[in-house]
Amino acid sequence: MRRIIFYLVIGICMSANMVVAQDTQNTNVVLFPKGAHGEKLHLVEKDDTTGAKVGGASVLRVSNVSEPTITIYQAPDEVASGAAMIVCPGGGYNLLAYDLEGTEICDFLNNIGVTAVLLKYRVPRREGLPKYQAPLQDVQRAISYIRANAEKLNVDSSRIGVIGFSAGGHLAAMASNSYNERAYTPIDAIDKVSCRPDFCVLVYPAYLDGDNFQLAPELKVTANTPPTMLIQAEDDKSYINSSLFYYYALKQVGVSAWMHLYSKGGHGYGARDTGSAVNEWPDRVEDWLYELGIINVND
Repeated sequence: MRRIIFYLVIGICMSANMVVAQDTQNTNVVLFPKGAHGEKLHLVEKDDTTGAKVGGASVLRVSNVSEPTITIYQAPDEVASGAAMIVCPGGGYNLLAYDLEGTEICDFLNNIGVTAVLLKYRVPRREGLPKYQAPLQDVQRAISYIRANAEKLNVDSSRIGVIGFSAGGHLAAMASNSYNERAYTPIDAIDKVSCRPDFCVLVYPAYLDGDNFQLAPELKVTANTPPTMLIQAEDDKSYINSSLFYYYALKQVGVSAWMHLYSKGGHGYGARDTGSAVNEWPDRVEDWLYELGIINVND
């Protein structure tokens, strides 16, 4: 029943061309008020909805981001659990699937009592830098900002996670393994607060695999990598090894990990109904968060 209601909400909001999360409670925050570390570009953001549709509806694709921001979608008081998640949309590190893997995910998280924090990280890739370099700075700052303001946001500072899709999954994995060292020069008290996520969800993550059945070299998985859940379809031929290799690496060092591997579903479905069993993944994430004690399920 919960999934039926969720899809009805998504469908109504998409058909009305609405932002699905609660506009009246949204808070927008510029992550680096004096400019992002090392950022030399001043781009004019572009929105595009003319590309391929997913689940019968268009996708809002945002590009040319040079000022990273977060939008905070507070969980409704009647269901708020105290947990929060940073949402990292995908798009190959060149653009952001901003509604499909962003605002619609925030709506799902709000429905289960999680405050959602939509990260608009810098894209496209910066010439001469690793594809993840600028986005990693942005997600580290976002996690620290939420943790530093946890009390004001009615969030438990020990229950702040990250969820990522495709390239955003790679970014979430980077955040899960690169928290001991800032990717930028600290600028204020916020940067003195930990940027380690407490848990992580990766939905059809990209770029996690390297050569010879190894992880991508930038990923340094340890026993302190946070508990992780992976959602993957077998027919996602380009990226299935990302999930398999990462799951194996987590198990090798004793990190708690769930992986749901579906036979069909492809790539880039977000939380929309595309007619595949993989579309149930939000229910499985809710189960996992309940098992971890991150949320309480209200019957």
